[in-house]
Amino acid sequence: MSSIYATRPWLSQLSAAQRADIDPPATVLDSFRAAVARAPEHTALAYFDGRLGYREVDELSDSVAGHLAARGLARGDRVALMLQNSPHFVIALLGAWKAGATVVPLNPMYKAGEVAHVLNDAGAAALICSDRAWEGYLRDTAAGSPVRVALTACELDFQTRHDERVLGFERLPVPADADDLLTVARQGLAAPSGRELSGGATALISYTSGTSGTPKGAMNTHRGIAYQAERQRTGHPIARGAGYFALAPLFHITGMVCELATCIANAGTLVLTYRFHPGVVLDAFTEHRPAYTVGPSTAFMALAATPGVTPDHFASFELISSGGAPLPPALVEKFREGFGPYIRNGYGLTECTAPCASVPPEKEAPVDPVSGTLSVGVPGPETVVRIVGPDGKEVPFGEQGEIVVRGPQVVPGYWRRPEATEEAFPGGELRTGDIGFMDRDGWLYVVDRMKDMINASGFKVWPREVEDVLYTHPAVREAAVVGIPDAYRGESVKAYVSLRPGAEAGPAELAAYCKERLAAYKYPREVEILAELPKTTSGKILRRELRTQA
Repeated sequence: MSSIYATRPWLSQLSAAQRADIDPPATVLDSFRAAVARAPEHTALAYFDGRLGYREVDELSDSVAGHLAARGLARGDRVALMLQNSPHFVIALLGAWKAGATVVPLNPMYKAGEVAHVLNDAGAAALICSDRAWEGYLRDTAAGSPVRVALTACELDFQTRHDERVLGFERLPVPADADDLLTVARQGLAAPSGRELSGGATALISYTSGTSGTPKGAMNTHRGIAYQAERQRTGHPIARGAGYFALAPLFHITGMVCELATCIANAGTLVLTYRFHPGVVLDAFTEHRPAYTVGPSTAFMALAATPGVTPDHFASFELISSGGAPLPPALVEKFREGFGPYIRNGYGLTECTAPCASVPPEKEAPVDPVSGTLSVGVPGPETVVRIVGPDGKEVPFGEQGEIVVRGPQVVPGYWRRPEATEEAFPGGELRTGDIGFMDRDGWLYVVDRMKDMINASGFKVWPREVEDVLYTHPAVREAAVVGIPDAYRGESVKAYVSLRPGAEAGPAELAAYCKERLAAYKYPREVEILAELPKTTSGKILRRELRTQA
C-alpha cells in the first residue's frame, strides 16, 4: 500500500515492550485456562463482599456450558446475554463460549423493541438475563423470537452486602419457564468436548448503530479479542494478578476487552459493582485497591464531583484510561490537580474490537495548539491509521479527513449485512465515520463524528471544539453541543450544560465565555442548563437525544 501513513511515524512514540512482537492465544478461553493453571485459588471476581477464585469460575462456567449443550444448543448457535456487571455475566459468557456458542451482548437498558430486533436479527437460540427483566418484559419479547432456552439470574447472588444504592431490589421466585443460572452453574456438569470455536470464528456479535441508526452486529472474532487483550497486557505495566475495576459495562466492547479479557490475560482480579454509582465505585476503590480502570470521561466527571472524594481513593491506580466518549483537556488537568492520576486518552470502536489508538503509559497526550483538541494517542505497532478526504485519497499530515483503520483488531464485517460490510470495510479497512487528523509524529486527533458537524452560514463547526471550551469554565460539569435549525444561518450552535455541585453560571455568561474564545460563527447562540445530560449506559452523552429535544 503506497501511503505516507504506511511509514507508521507513531512507532517512535512506543516503548520497546510496546513495539515487541506478541504471540496471543487463539481465544480468551485459552487465556482463562492458563490463568486457572497459574493461580487456581487467586480471586478472579470480586463482587462487594463476595470472592470467586479462578478454579471456581472455571467449574461454574463448565456447568453452564454442559447445561446449554444438554438443552440442545448447537455449536455456532447464538446466546444473547443481557446482564449488568456481576459475576453472572462472566460465568455465562465463559459457559456460552465453552459450549461453542457465539455471544450477543445486550445493553440492559434496551427496551422491548430494541431487544426484539437483536434477538431476531442474530437468530438467538438462548437468552440469559436478570429475573426482573424476564418477568418485566423479556418473557413476552423472547416469545416472538427464535429463543428456545432461557436462563435467569438474580444479581443479589455471590454477595451478602445488598448495597441498596445499586442492589435495592428483591429476590424473585425462580420462574417456571426459565432455568436459574446459579442453580445450573452449581450442578457440577462437565463442559461438552469438541465444541469450542476457533480463533477466526465469531466470539461476539456486538450491536452498534454506527452512522445509520439501525443496529448492526459487528462480528468480533475470538482472535481479535485475544490479540487486543494481549496487547493491553504487554503494553501496560500492571503487575500480574492485580485488580482491574470494571468501570465500563462488560456488555460494551471497552469493558469486554480492556477490563474482562485483559484481566484474564493477566490472571488478575476483576472488581464488579453491578452498575455505575459514584459513591459505590469510590467505596470499591478503597476496599479493593485496583491498579487499572477504563471508563468514559463522564464517569470521571461524576467521580470528581462526588462529596467526600479524596486523592486516597485513587492512590492504588497504576494506570487510568478513558475511552468511549471525548476527553476534554480541561478535565484531565482538573483531575490530576485534584486527585493525582493522569487520565490517558484512547480511541476505538466496536468494529475495532475496542482500542485502535491510545496514549502510551510513559507519555502524555499533546494538545493541538490550533483547535485545543487532546490527542487520543497513537496506533499500535500492527495497526495502520490513515486520514482520507471525501474522494478516498489520503490527506497530508495535519489535515482533517475521515479516519480509516487497518489491523488485526478490525472485524471482518457485520452479521448478515454484506452491503453494509462492503460500504464500511472496503478492502478490509474500516471507514470509521469519524473526522480527525494525524500530526507528523504519529499522534492522532479525533475532531468529531461526520454526522455531528454543524453547518452555520456555510462554515463547519465541530461540536467537540465548542465543548472543550465550555469544559474550561469552572462551573461546567458536562457539556454537549448540537446544531439546531436557523432560518438565517441554516444551522446555529446550541449548547446543553450541567453545572458542578454548588456552582452558579447562567446561559448568557456561558455564551459570552465562549464568544470570547471562539470565532463568531462557532460560539453557541443558545445555552440551556440541565440537571443531567442524557447518556448511554457506557457513559457517552447522547447528542442525538439533545438534537431531537432541540
